[in-house]
Amino acid sequence: MANHRLTPLAAGLLGAGIAVAGSAGALSLNPSDWFKKDKASDTTAPPAPPTQLAANTPSPVVPVAPTNANGIAPVAAPNFRSIVKQYGPAVVGVTVEGMHKASAEEQGLPPGAEDDPFFQFFRGIPGFGQRGRRGGSPEVPFRGQGSGFIIDNAGTILTNAHVVREAKEVTVKLQDRREYRAKVLGLDPVTDVAVLRIDAKGLPAVRLGDPKQIEVGDPVLAIGAPYGLEQTATQGIVSAKGRSLPGDSTVVPFIQTDAAVNPGNSGGPLFDGAGNVIGINAQIYSQTGGYQGLSFAIPIDVALKVKNQIVATGKASHARLGVQIQDLNQTLAESFGLPRPDGALVAQVAPGSAADKAGLKSGDVITEVNGEPVVRGGELSSRIGLASPGEKVKLKVWRDKAQREVEVKLGSADERSERAAAGDDEADGARLGLALRPLSPAERSRAKLEHGLVVEDVGGPAARAGVAPGDVLLAVNGKPVDSVDEVKGLLKSKPKNVALLIERDGERIFVPVRLG
Repeated sequence: MANHRLTPLAAGLLGAGIAVAGSAGALSLNPSDWFKKDKASDTTAPPAPPTQLAANTPSPVVPVAPTNANGIAPVAAPNFRSIVKQYGPAVVGVTVEGMHKASAEEQGLPPGAEDDPFFQFFRGIPGFGQRGRRGGSPEVPFRGQGSGFIIDNAGTILTNAHVVREAKEVTVKLQDRREYRAKVLGLDPVTDVAVLRIDAKGLPAVRLGDPKQIEVGDPVLAIGAPYGLEQTATQGIVSAKGRSLPGDSTVVPFIQTDAAVNPGNSGGPLFDGAGNVIGINAQIYSQTGGYQGLSFAIPIDVALKVKNQIVATGKASHARLGVQIQDLNQTLAESFGLPRPDGALVAQVAPGSAADKAGLKSGDVITEVNGEPVVRGGELSSRIGLASPGEKVKLKVWRDKAQREVEVKLGSADERSERAAAGDDEADGARLGLALRPLSPAERSRAKLEHGLVVEDVGGPAARAGVAPGDVLLAVNGKPVDSVDEVKGLLKSKPKNVALLIERDGERIFVPVRLG
């Protein structure tokens, strides 16, 4: 059975083919607002003087919208034509150029050779392809395309980080076909948000909304350049809120929609029915790489928080609690004495982390953060990840069948030493999914190992391949590893498969992990 996969939406154009590469103003939910005309044509008649009624004259009848059996009045459809006309000019195309690692075919290797985790051991042997000047895969020029939107008259543009990552040159094309060279002010791989700026005056801009006000079932509109087809508008509804994606960063509480988006839509705006931007289209969930009814957008309030940090400092920072968490089910909830399976169960606390210093323990269930309920583990990860390092948060914790409050001073995700999701910098989302830390001297002595990394947490491709917490990673593709940086270095070539040498219970095995 084919595996589903999350696909960033930037379209990379190579040769003749197209390949998939990998806060806010108030929001009006008044249906009458959806039909307001453009300001240039909107006219309002002066109010009529009050009518004097003669005696015994019946009061005027005020029409009431019909309701169904449940007393719910029908809601008029939004005027998408007006939204496209007014805000479509603020949606831009983003074209990028740069260098990337050559594919197997471009290196003279047999088609699909990069899918074999052991094939690269034969690189350098005559007849098995050519290597780059420094022993790695050669780099070739690439050209890609995504979308973006202007948020102010100063020429500030929001798009996805994966659209502009590694780009040497970024060009922005407006609806009227004018083109500008853009400067990348900064990008944040954690939230997949990037901020661009162009030097132009009198630019159109979108109106920003509040994604917290939308509900499942509300209408939405996406505008972008799928497969390079500029100014394409598609519509749908909000399918879910606060979605944590499997195998992906849980910092972003994605808005799920059924609006059709495809490669090239990356970075484009998601509008609500009143014409406010509530998100940035970022990913799709697909078996084919194309749209299959599941689209995900970054809430605009998340993007604006990142934008403000980038504009002020050139980068974004994220807080870290230092716990490994999991969702509760009914059986777990009952075993901990909870009436419902709500909350984030702490499975492990990282030594020396903010959680450790605050006294959190394995088996604690975090039910609130600063007074806001936590129903699922992804909600905790999102609220902590979007907080600032050094910020103090109050947690409600269920322990020993009693509620207690714990105050935690959050650490920085940039300073974490024992945990690193190997491959976080991959533009196509092909993460290994391992949280690693170096072996301690005592562990080295006890296991009689000279090198290796302890697997503290596992998810995504590595979990599907059978890697488990407590395993010791000794080598990647035959190269011994002793630090997280070494693992990341071996993944810079973006392989589709890797072979991990794992030691478990005194035995060593190779575990092939498919990344692509």
